[in-house]
Amino acid sequence: MHLEIITPETKLFSGEVEAIKLPGTDGSFGILDNHAPLIASLKKGTVKVTDTKKQVENFEINGGVVEVLNNKVVVLAN
Repeated sequence: MHLEIITPETKLFSGEVEAIKLPGTDGSFGILDNHAPLIASLKKGTVKVTDTKKQVENFEINGGVVEVLNNKVVVLAN
């Protein structure tokens, strides 16, 4: 699936990934390929991204929103 992590200042990440773990306001949750459509709010925490080569990258955010639709994930982060 394709992931974009965008802040008001810059695009932190754009690329193909296998898994994403997000800090939701009601608890952390994960997203895998073919996830159901979703819009959720995010709290301050770490976005953990596992790319297609099984490498893990972490991004710290101060909250935001995530949208999942048709194997495309967009994180609008503060």
